[in-house]
Amino acid sequence: MILIPEDQEQEVFMKKTGIFILGAAAALGIAAYALWNYFGTGRPGDVLSEYVSCIEKKDYGTMYGLLDKGSQKEISKKEFIQRNQKIYQGIGAKNMKVTVDKDSEGDKVSYHMSMDTIAGRISFDHQAHFEKEGRDYRLKWDDSLIFPDMEFTDKVRVTKLKGNRGAIYDRNGKMLAGKGKAASVGLVPGKIKDRKASVSGLAKLLGMKEEDIDKKLHASWVAEDSFVPVKKMTSAGEAKIEKKLLKIPGVLVSSEDSRVYPYGKKASHLTGYVQEISAEELEKKKDQGYEQGQLVGKSGLEVLYEERLHETDGYKISILNEDGREKKVLAVKREKNGEDIYTTIDARLQEKIYDQYKDDKSCSVMMNPKTGEVLALVSTPAYDSNDFVLGIPADQWEELNKDKAKPLYNRFRQKWAPGSSFKPVVAGMGMNTGKLKPNEDFGYSGLSWQKDNSWGSYKVTTLHTYENAVLENALIYSDNIYFAKAALKIGAKDYAAQAKHLGFGQELPFDIKMAVSQFSNNQKSIDSEVQLADSGYGQGQVLVNPVHLASIYSAFVNKGSMVRPYLLYKKKPEPEYWMKDAFSEKTAEIIKKDLIQVIEHPDGTGHGARTPGVKLAGKTGTAEIKASKSDTSGTELGWFGVFTAGKSEKEPWLLITMAEDVKERGGSGYVVKKTLPVIKAKENE
Repeated sequence: MILIPEDQEQEVFMKKTGIFILGAAAALGIAAYALWNYFGTGRPGDVLSEYVSCIEKKDYGTMYGLLDKGSQKEISKKEFIQRNQKIYQGIGAKNMKVTVDKDSEGDKVSYHMSMDTIAGRISFDHQAHFEKEGRDYRLKWDDSLIFPDMEFTDKVRVTKLKGNRGAIYDRNGKMLAGKGKAASVGLVPGKIKDRKASVSGLAKLLGMKEEDIDKKLHASWVAEDSFVPVKKMTSAGEAKIEKKLLKIPGVLVSSEDSRVYPYGKKASHLTGYVQEISAEELEKKKDQGYEQGQLVGKSGLEVLYEERLHETDGYKISILNEDGREKKVLAVKREKNGEDIYTTIDARLQEKIYDQYKDDKSCSVMMNPKTGEVLALVSTPAYDSNDFVLGIPADQWEELNKDKAKPLYNRFRQKWAPGSSFKPVVAGMGMNTGKLKPNEDFGYSGLSWQKDNSWGSYKVTTLHTYENAVLENALIYSDNIYFAKAALKIGAKDYAAQAKHLGFGQELPFDIKMAVSQFSNNQKSIDSEVQLADSGYGQGQVLVNPVHLASIYSAFVNKGSMVRPYLLYKKKPEPEYWMKDAFSEKTAEIIKKDLIQVIEHPDGTGHGARTPGVKLAGKTGTAEIKASKSDTSGTELGWFGVFTAGKSEKEPWLLITMAEDVKERGGSGYVVKKTLPVIKAKENE
C-alpha cells in the first residue's frame, strides 16, 4: 500500500476529474458534429416554414437566398422578387400558414398551405423538393410553389367584380339618382388641325377657360394619339351640343357609366350628390368595405342612406395560361350591390313646385297630412347634383359660392319667421289653455294698437278693418292686433309651455335633420310684453322650420294630433304621431273650418287659391325681416300653408311654401299666385 500525502491526493483527484470532463466534452462535440453533418443548418420543413414567413414579411430577398443554386441559375434575384412581389401583394396575401406533413422524409416535404386574400381564403396541398448543398438544405424552386397549378408561362390575374351603388326612386318608380351614362368630351392632339381654334371653340361650347384646356393638353403624359379628357357631361347635356362639338377638329366624345340625377336642380337639395371617397373618409370606413376610388354620399339622401346604398366590390383570383385563357379559379368573393331606396317623393310634384319657384329664393314641403308621407321637398335656387359627380370646375364652384341667391343653401332645412302663417297655431295654443274663446269679440282697434303707454312709441299694426273681431274673422282678414291681444291673454308662461308642447325646442323626428324651431332665442321664456304680443302673429323671436310647421298643420285634419313626417315609401302607410293630441279634436275642427273660410271668403287672404271641385283650407303669412322695429328698409318673407279639407279626400295633401323678398311683389299674395298651378297639377292627376 502506497500512502499519498493529503495535498497530493487532492491533486490527483482533480487531474482525474479533469480528464473525465474533457472526455465528455469531446464526446459531445463529436456527436454534435456528426448530427450537424447529417442534418445541415435546418430540416427541410424548417426551411419551408422560414420561406413562407418571408412572404408575409414581404422579404423576397431572403426568400431568394433559401433557393438552391440550380434554381438561382434559372431565375435571377430581380426576376424572382418581381414575380413573387407582384403576385402575393397583388392578391393581398396575409395570415399565411404552412403545416408540414409529419410523415415527410428526405428531400421531399408534403405540406398544407393557406392564406387570406382580397378574394377570400386560398388553401392547397403540395410537395416541396430540397437539394442538400454541403451541409445545408436548399429549396428547389419553380412556379408551382406559388400555386400548385402554376407554370412558368402562367400569370395570376385579379379581376374586380364591380358592385353597383343602390338607386334612389320616387314613390312611382321614377329614378331620382342612379346608374346612367355620362359623356366624356376630350381632344386627340394628333387630330387637331388648328390648336388655337379648336381650344377656343371647345371652351366656348363647354363654358370653360381656354387656359384650363391648354393645361390639360400640355400634361407630361399626353402623346399625339392620347385622348385628353376635358369635361364630363350628362348625356342629355352633351346631346344638346353634340353636332357642334363634333364639328371641331380633334374633339372626341365617349360614353361611360356614371351616377346620374335625372331631375338635376329640381331635386338636388333633396337627393344631394356623391363624390370619390377622400383619404380621411377611407381611413374611417376601410373596415366597412370601402375602397379607393369608390363613390360616397356627400349630402342629401345620398349621405342619409349611405349605409344602405353603398356597394361592396368583389374579386376573382385566377391563373391564366400563356394564351391569356383562364386556367383555374383560385378564389372568388362575389360583389354586393347596394340597396335600392324607394321614397315617398312624387317626382312630378317635386318638378312642378321647382318650376314655379326656380327664380325665387324659396322652400316648399308637400306631404300627406293623414299618413306623414312627404311628397316633395324643394329649395330654390339650386345647384345641379350632376356637376358635382362629373367634376365641377373651380371657377363654377367659386361662382356658386359667390352667388347672392345662395343656390348651395338648403332652405327647407332652416328655420324662418313664420309671420301670419303662425296665427292658426296661436289660436290652438290659446284654446288649449282655455284663455281664448273663438266667439269672443276683442273689439275694434283700428289699424294700429298698443296695450298702454308702457310700450312707448311701439304699436301693433294690421292691414284690414272689419266688424266682429272673433277668431274666424281674425283669420280671414289676418288681423295682427287680434292675435297680439290673444298672446297677451295666453300669457308668457303658458305661451312658452304650449310652444314646447308643439315641439318647439325639440329635434324634429324626421329622416333629414332640420333646424330646431324656437319661440324665443333662449328657448325658455318670453321676456317682455312687446315680444309676447309680436309672438302672437309669428314675429318677435319665433322661428319655425317648414317641415315642423307642416306637422303642426296636419293636426287640423287629424283630430288634433301632429303626424310624424317620413321619407321611406311604405306600401301600406300607417301614420305615426309626433305629438298625440297636440290640440283637442274640437279645437282642431274649429280652426280647420275657419281656415276653409280663409280660402272661400271673398276677402280671405288665401282666396286666390280657391279651386273649384276641391275644398281647401289655408293661411297666408308675411313676416318682416328687419334690423330693428324702426327699420323700414327690411325685406319680407311670404308664406302660404294650404291643405285639402274635404272629408272624402282619397289623396289628401298639405303644402307649406316660403318665399323670400316678396316685398313690393304682393307679399304673401305672390306665394298664393305661384301655388295655384301646383294645386291644379295635383288635383288633375
